Amino acid sequence: MSKWSPDSWRSRSASQQAVWPDALEARRVIAEIKELPPLVTSGEVAALKSQLAEAARGERFVLHGGDCAESFADCRSSAITNQLKILLQMSLVLTHASRKRVVRIGRFAGQYAKPRSTDQEVRGGVSLPSFRGDNVNCPEFTLAARTPNPQLLLRGYERSALTLNFIRALVDGGFADLHHPEQWDLDWVVHSPLAGEYKRMVEAIGEGLRFMETLAGVRVHQMQRVDFFTSHECLLLDLEEAQTRTVPRREGWWNLSTHFPWLGARTGQIDGAHVEYLRGIANPIGIKVSGDRSPRELVELCEALNPLREEGRITLIHRFGARNIAELLPKFIDAIVTAKIPALWVCDPMHGNTDTVMVQPISGPPLPVKTRKFGHILAELEQAFEVHAMKGSILGGVHFELTGENVTECTGGARGLVDSDLSRAYQTTLDPRLNYEQALEMALLVARRM
Repeated sequence: MSKWSPDSWRSRSASQQAVWPDALEARRVIAEIKELPPLVTSGEVAALKSQLAEAARGERFVLHGGDCAESFADCRSSAITNQLKILLQMSLVLTHASRKRVVRIGRFAGQYAKPRSTDQEVRGGVSLPSFRGDNVNCPEFTLAARTPNPQLLLRGYERSALTLNFIRALVDGGFADLHHPEQWDLDWVVHSPLAGEYKRMVEAIGEGLRFMETLAGVRVHQMQRVDFFTSHECLLLDLEEAQTRTVPRREGWWNLSTHFPWLGARTGQIDGAHVEYLRGIANPIGIKVSGDRSPRELVELCEALNPLREEGRITLIHRFGARNIAELLPKFIDAIVTAKIPALWVCDPMHGNTDTVMVQPISGPPLPVKTRKFGHILAELEQAFEVHAMKGSILGGVHFELTGENVTECTGGARGLVDSDLSRAYQTTLDPRLNYEQALEMALLVARRM
């Protein structure tokens, strides 16, 4: 393979990049970000890689979740706290059921850019640049809002730093103390049909912890805090390059804007710029796996990104859809096993189950809205467990797009949300997310299956 450097990706074809009208200003902003402190540390990244290797061996379980795309407006203490609460509650449920330590990876502190299928969006005969996330432009359908602005990259860095600072302060301050999981409840948890089951589980965990401490005669201080890791899609390569550093006493180059970058379906060309960039960093890497590439192509991609077959390096996040997973997933498992590639398998039951329905707003004609059915999400998860069990492989984690807010973006669940409910609290600017109740219900159902 050719010699790698943080900017060697520039010799390859790079898709899904922002087109900055003022290229000189964009270069100035990137140069400024290169001088700013890193957002995460190499020690944290190495710890995550070690834990992902353990999950691949069945010793841990991964919960990867958060917003499809973060927004600057949601960099609020209440929104961040609610996001942590739902991830904590889900991980508590999964730990109780599986008797395994859960690795918590949030899609936060940097998920401000999104790939798009077209460069332009057309409304009423007007064509404007597509919304590519708050790092690039704004969602409002005006020329001023949709014109890419490199100053937003600085705002994205600042929002990521603010989010991480608040998360670390909460965790270090005892927010995630397992002695008091009842404090993680959201204000409207009492309305969930599964609140009783969750509260009984919380009480059982608290009693077990107190019993263990009574026997040992000491307080289990390690149970007062948990780790959270960050993730985002590796998309804007000049921004990723700006935070790629060497560090003292560790070999190699590290992307210190996130612990866990992932490679999306639209940027996974083996000869493309994104693969070229990712092959040279020391971080663990997620790869989205769908029917868009063949099993052989996935093997080649894994070999390019992990030629030394390092454990913990590759996480395969499969997203086939409930209708296709039983047919497609076994072929990919066989290919990876035959090639003797160490990999962690994670099921993303969200992206392959997206539908479009017509919704009647308060005023005006019906509008097409993207949604996901709770039953389809659950069906793909159940089949994932079955296929991996049949193949003798390990499903080591789950991936959800979710929020701690009381939104109505996915239908179904214990509340029985229907299409007409979508207009009540549909807030996402991109893909639909499970709300708090649906996410907790999903965790309880996965726990039963485990």
